[in-house]
Amino acid sequence: MFKLEARPAPSALMRVASPLFAALAMALTGALLFWALGAPVGKAFYAFFVQPLTTAYGVGEWLLKATPLLLCALGLVIAYRANVWNIGAEGQLVMGAIAGGGVALAFPDASGPWLMPAMLAAGVLGGMAWAAVPAFLRTRFHTNEILVSLMLVYVAGLLLRYLVGGPWRDPDGFNFPQSRMFGEAAILPLLHPEMRVTVVALLALVLTACVWLFLARTWLGFRLTVAGQAPAAALYAGFGQRRNVWIALLASGGFAGLAGVAEVAGPLGQLQPSVSPGYGFAAIIVAFVGRLSAPGALLGALLMSLLFIGGETAQMELGLPAAITGLFQGLLLFYLLAADLFVNYRLSRVRPAATPALQESTR
Repeated sequence: MFKLEARPAPSALMRVASPLFAALAMALTGALLFWALGAPVGKAFYAFFVQPLTTAYGVGEWLLKATPLLLCALGLVIAYRANVWNIGAEGQLVMGAIAGGGVALAFPDASGPWLMPAMLAAGVLGGMAWAAVPAFLRTRFHTNEILVSLMLVYVAGLLLRYLVGGPWRDPDGFNFPQSRMFGEAAILPLLHPEMRVTVVALLALVLTACVWLFLARTWLGFRLTVAGQAPAAALYAGFGQRRNVWIALLASGGFAGLAGVAEVAGPLGQLQPSVSPGYGFAAIIVAFVGRLSAPGALLGALLMSLLFIGGETAQMELGLPAAITGLFQGLLLFYLLAADLFVNYRLSRVRPAATPALQESTR
């Protein structure tokens, strides 16, 4: 028999290397999966991981999808470092899209430079307002923020469908459930004319540096980290848990809301029944692949974005099922958790206790 035994001092090197081992294990399992589906393994890997990056448009799509993943992951890094488990970034992203899109629809003929900052601010506030619900319920009634934030994802999705199918539906849209197209002043400028990626990608890089500085160099960031890693020490030092919960959830909600408004003011240009293919949920994997650090989240977002566009390319080139993207994401998370388990624990053999008869015979 075997049991898991905590390691006295987990290897710092293995903690850094475990995401690499997880990615390698994901790739090996993917090769077996491609073989089982009858797809040429080499061609499938090329279509999944290389072909999307061979054109300027493909690189733009890679960065376009990495941007909301990175923004959501940065907020989750702050929350998870504080031991506050926000699972509802997807719903907060949707609410940010609704709030920012509502500003664009309220001023369809606006042309001043104030409109875009107002939309971005509304998106951030929309995400923060949605995250404030689990924050209030946890600090006031001790509810579980995991369940509350997750359930609010579906509420936000239903609200978006109601709006685009009812009061905000485009009267000239042939009865399709979508809003009017936003005006030119409500569309984010592109980084390059051959790409769809917007200037928010640059903003995401700036925010990555800001989050790193916040967690590594500020008193408030240190306070959140201590509260997450050593709650008893934080309580002894007088760090109030209620304040940490509010800061963590509002920060993560604000980042997700910014990602939402960037989607509708960027590649979509309007509100639709679905504004995200699951960026908020995938960002959870990104945060853990990045070891709950801002630079790591950047690398994780680039990897996860490649899985998104690689899955789409594999569908078109090889006829693979659409679920292949989600499967690769799940494999990455599974192997990462398994690697982390053996970084912190080891298998120890348990020898069965000798029976009285056996003890008597050995005397």
